[in-house]
Amino acid sequence: MEQTPSFNELIEKSIINNWDLDALTDYKGATLQYHDVARKIEKLHILFENGGVKRGDKIALCGRNSANWAVAFFATLTYGAIAVPILHEFTPDQVHNIVNHSDAKLLFVGDVVAKGIDPVQMPALEGIINIPDYSLFMSRSEQLTYAREHLNEMFGRKYPKYFRKEHVSYYKEQSPDEMALINYTSGTTGFSKGVMIPYRALWSNWDFAGEAMGKNIKQGDNSISILPMAHMYGMAFELIYEFTIGMHIFFLNRVPSPAIIAQAFADVKPAIIISVPLVIEKIIKKKVLPRLENNTMRLLSRMPVINKKLNERICEQVVNAFGGRFYEIIIGGAGINQEVEQFLKRIEFPYTVGYGATECAPIICYAGWETFKQGSCGRAAKNMQVRIDSPDPAHIPGEILAKGLNVMLGYYKNEEATAATIDKDGWYHTGDLGLMDSEGNVFIKGRSKNMLLGSNGQNIYPEEIEDKLNSMNLVAESVVVQRDEKLIGLVHPDADEVKNQGISPTELINIMEQNRQELNEELPAYSKLAAIQIHEEEFAKTPKKSIKRYLYT
Repeated sequence: MEQTPSFNELIEKSIINNWDLDALTDYKGATLQYHDVARKIEKLHILFENGGVKRGDKIALCGRNSANWAVAFFATLTYGAIAVPILHEFTPDQVHNIVNHSDAKLLFVGDVVAKGIDPVQMPALEGIINIPDYSLFMSRSEQLTYAREHLNEMFGRKYPKYFRKEHVSYYKEQSPDEMALINYTSGTTGFSKGVMIPYRALWSNWDFAGEAMGKNIKQGDNSISILPMAHMYGMAFELIYEFTIGMHIFFLNRVPSPAIIAQAFADVKPAIIISVPLVIEKIIKKKVLPRLENNTMRLLSRMPVINKKLNERICEQVVNAFGGRFYEIIIGGAGINQEVEQFLKRIEFPYTVGYGATECAPIICYAGWETFKQGSCGRAAKNMQVRIDSPDPAHIPGEILAKGLNVMLGYYKNEEATAATIDKDGWYHTGDLGLMDSEGNVFIKGRSKNMLLGSNGQNIYPEEIEDKLNSMNLVAESVVVQRDEKLIGLVHPDADEVKNQGISPTELINIMEQNRQELNEELPAYSKLAAIQIHEEEFAKTPKKSIKRYLYT
C-alpha cells in the first residue's frame, strides 16, 4: 500500500493555524474556539497518560453529536489510542457487546446513554467518562481516579505560565496501515461487525474531500453536523474535513426533526450540506411540494416560457429552505426517491448523490453536481477503483467491487468475514448490485442479499418497486416482501394526511388497492404486487435510516 502523509498532523496543523477562530458549537449552546479544543485535548491526554492508557488501547465513545464528543474523538486519535465510535441509538445490550468485543479500556458516554448502560455488563472497562464535563461516571482504576481528581493541578504543573500553540504536538501514526478506529456497522441484519479503519483510509477520504469540496468551502465558513458522527459518513464529511480546514461546525444535538433542521439551516447558513435522502425528502415533501401542487401552479408549469422562470423561482425557494448559502447538497447513505430526484433535476437544484460503505471510510463513488448523472451515484472517487462483476456491466447487474486506499484492514476478530469480503486481489465486495455506463457512472440496483427471485428465476429488486410505491397517494414508506412466491407491499401510511383528510380505515384500504393497480401497470409481470398490507407502525430503522428489512421478511 502506498505511503500517505500523516493524518494526525492535519489535526495538529489546523489547531495551530486556526487558533483564534470559532471551531465547534452546540447549536443554541456554547462555542469552542480552536485553542479551547487544543486545551481540552491536552487535558484528556494528561488524563489518559496518568490514568494508565497506552498507545494502541481502545477508547469507545457513545453519545449524541456534540462539541465535547468531537474533542474526545480527536483526543483519542492524537494520543495514539484507537477510537471505537458507537451509535448512540444502539440499545444498551448492543453498546455492552461492542465495548466488550472491541476490548475498550475506557468509554465516553453522553447523558442519555449513561442512563441505560450497566457497567457490570462491561467487566473489562477501567472507566466510564461523562462526555458533557469529562467527569468520571465509573472508575475501576485508582490511577484513573487519582488522575481525574488532580487533573487541573497536573495541567498547571505541566504549563505553569499558560498553554500556547507552540505546545501542540501530537502522536503521528507510524504506518499508513496502522489502525485508527474500529467502526461497528449499523447493519440491517443481525449483530454488526467491527470495521478496522486504517489511518490511510481517513487521510484518503480527507484527500478526496479536498478535491470534491475544497474549491467551494474555506476557513471560517459554517457547516452543520446532522448525521451521527459515530457513522463514517458524518464523521468524514461533516467533522474531519471541515475541522482540518478551519471551518466552524454546528452540532444538532437534539433529535433532528425536519422543523429543527430547517430552522438550523436558516440560522447557520451552511456552506456545504451533507445529508441522507430521508432529511431532504421530508423537507421537500412537507415544506416545498405542497405549495406547488395547486391548480394554478400546475397550469403555469405546462407553459414552456413561464415554466423556465417558474423553475428558477422554485429552485430559489428550495435553496432558501436549506439556508441559501451552500454550493451543493451531497446525498448519501441510501437511494433517493425517484420522484424527488426528478423534481430536483427539473429545477436545476445543486445536488449530487454519492455512494460509500463503512468498509471504505466511507467514499466509493462521487461526481460534483455539475457533472452528476441523474439516477446514478457518481463515478469512482479519488484514490479508488470500481468495477462491476458482470459479463456486461452496462446492461446486466453485477456486484459492485471497490479497491484502493479507502478499503478497510478487515473485520476485528473475524477473519472468516474478512476473507469473504476482501478477495486475494484486494477487491472489497460491497454486496450491492449495480450497472456502470461507458463514462463510469454507477447505478445501484439493490442489495444482493435483498434481491428476490421470481417464479421463473427473474431477478426482482424490491428497492426499485418500493421507490415507485413511496411516491404514491398516502404512502409514507414501504417494504416489499415475498410470501409463497407472491410479492406483498407492506405500507406505512402518511398518518398526518390520513387524519387531515378524514379518511376512514375502509377508504384507506381502497386507496391502497388503487395504488397497487396503478403501480402494477408500470411493472413487468414477474414483479407485480399481489397485495398491499397496511403496516400501522413506522418501520424500524438503523441509525442510517435504512429500514431493518430482516424484521419484516
